[in-house]
Amino acid sequence: QVQLVESGGGLVQPGGSLRLSCATSESLFVAMPIDWYRQAPGKQREFVAGIGVDYRTTFYADSVKGRFTITRDNAAKRAYLQMNDLKPEDTAVYYCKAHALGRDWWGQGTQVTVSS
Repeated sequence: QVQLVESGGGLVQPGGSLRLSCATSESLFVAMPIDWYRQAPGKQREFVAGIGVDYRTTFYADSVKGRFTITRDNAAKRAYLQMNDLKPEDTAVYYCKAHALGRDWWGQGTQVTVSS
């Protein structure tokens, strides 16, 4: 069982920033690729960003390129999503996902609301 806990969501004005965190106590964290997804009301869950186990390999959805940055701290067993220049269309529940032990594991999500 791999448990992931997201935090850092909240209400922010357009143009603002938030930093999401995905934490685990799992010792396999160093070997787990980590992705961030989001799901807006009435929409399917969509990929936002991903990072490989080697820190250097990152992927982003076109909609967030240049605004969001995914990082990881293997010693702290955390992954982060720095979100800058937030827009109302970024409003969603954000989830982190890890791949380990032959399957995907999801956190419970954290709400991000971008509104003036």
